[in-house]
Amino acid sequence: MRGREEADISVDRWSRHDWWAVALDAPDGPALAHFYADLLGWEFDQEGAEGAQISPPGSVVGLAFQTEQNYRRPVWPANEGDQQMMMHLDFEVTDLEAAVAHAVELGAELAEYQPQDNVRVLLDPAGHPFCVYT
Repeated sequence: MRGREEADISVDRWSRHDWWAVALDAPDGPALAHFYADLLGWEFDQEGAEGAQISPPGSVVGLAFQTEQNYRRPVWPANEGDQQMMMHLDFEVTDLEAAVAHAVELGAELAEYQPQDNVRVLLDPAGHPFCVYT
């Protein structure tokens, strides 16, 4: 991308200028960031009243969470006229049952509809669908 520094992995992450993240809106951005940080074991890069960003240790790639006052919880699977999901996150796991149990323990819910045997669709506390798969 023009105007962006070339990645140099030999430089300390805090000195780099090639960070990027996927941002999710939520009724409480910092609270959703804490859910995903606990789920994934990721670190907080920044946190404030309106949002937060987390990333894997040592990485410059992460997830950002923004508080949106007019947030509408998505519906999955989609129903005509309802707020649809705009995207979802996928996480590969080696133990599907353990991953689902951990996510539910942290506040996720298992979606009613499950499209595949090796995938589990869950809804995070703000309603965003995410998948764990083997």
